[in-house]
Amino acid sequence: MPSTLISGKELSQKIRSSLRSTVDQLSQRGVQPGLTVILVGDDPASVSYVTGKEQDAKEVGLRSETLHYPETITETELLAKIQELNNDPLVHGILVQLPLPATIRSDRVIEAISPQKDVDGFHPSSLGQMVLGGQGFLPCTPHGVIKMLELTGLSLVGAEVVILGRSNIVGKPLAILLMQAPYHCTVTVCHTRTRDAASHTRNADIVIAAVGRPGTLTADMIKPGACVIDVGVNRVDDATKAKGFSLVGDVDFGPVSQKAAFLTPVPGGVGPMTRAMLVYNTVKAACLSANLPFEV
Repeated sequence: MPSTLISGKELSQKIRSSLRSTVDQLSQRGVQPGLTVILVGDDPASVSYVTGKEQDAKEVGLRSETLHYPETITETELLAKIQELNNDPLVHGILVQLPLPATIRSDRVIEAISPQKDVDGFHPSSLGQMVLGGQGFLPCTPHGVIKMLELTGLSLVGAEVVILGRSNIVGKPLAILLMQAPYHCTVTVCHTRTRDAASHTRNADIVIAAVGRPGTLTADMIKPGACVIDVGVNRVDDATKAKGFSLVGDVDFGPVSQKAAFLTPVPGGVGPMTRAMLVYNTVKAACLSANLPFEV
């Protein structure tokens, strides 16, 4: 039986709809959540992603702006702008779109963002709060994956989960979050030095692929009825497309879709959830600044 596809577009729409009532409550207090995105350069993927973020933010009622700078901007200039945004009471969330040019140190830029406005969840303070189970902002993609699993109605408590990939952006934080309450998953992380990843994935209830390589997870690597979450987004040449390429994930979609019980498509799966959690974090930041409870 073919997999049930988990639509990130539909689930992210539910999240944005639930946030709208909170934004309305903030509006009654004279507060409009504000998100500022900093984009350096003209990378097509980054430009497209930022455009989607703007659309999501405006749909919910956020004040959204994108500051677009050329690659020639210096690290000093960029840090000065971030400090200006840190001091602006109308800006509740700051996001610097990665990657940055090689002349700018990403770690210094991320650390310059106020933890109270770190809606991407990458500041060391935010990551520390995540490890300790605190109330900081969670990284958007890992949080989006977990929300996707929750809204699909899958049972997570005690589930065997295998994550392919150990990046600081997805693999590591996702493993930490799934191990903690209220999920209590048993998590295995496979990476480039794992001797036999398939021996782990075949026993997993949930397999999450986040390696950035097409076709990494094949049908023979999962058990029948598993849930497969594909975080990868890869460009592959495709002469049938006007742009000359197609977007595919890390999963061998066709064969896996005939074996997994649940599967996320690419595009339209995890991507929209990542953007939804950015809006989620921005609304949360606005509530915290206004001393209002945040319950979504």
